[in-house]
Amino acid sequence: MYSAGKTKYERKYVAVTARFAEDGALRPLLIEFDRERSYPIDKVLDVSRVACERAGGIGDRYTCLIQGQEAYLWFDRGRWYVAAKVLEGAKPPPDDMSA
Repeated sequence: MYSAGKTKYERKYVAVTARFAEDGALRPLLIEFDRERSYPIDKVLDVSRVACERAGGIGDRYTCLIQGQEAYLWFDRGRWYVAAKVLEGAKPPPDDMSA
């Protein structure tokens, strides 16, 4: 867990529906935060290999347009994640939502 000022962030691993294009480019299509919340990705604006300052680590950062808002989605070592705010006193949900 990392903090940016007073706000703390951590990696939240998410399920992503994606496809490989003919040229080999990986394109995320839908982010599933949990069973009730999923969001289609309207457009991928940029893909860069950079450090995730909020949640730590280095990966492929996808700058996505979702419902008119820019959002970062990270791909690292075969897993997708977002930098999620940590709520004080709240327990994070398990990574494996199938249990």
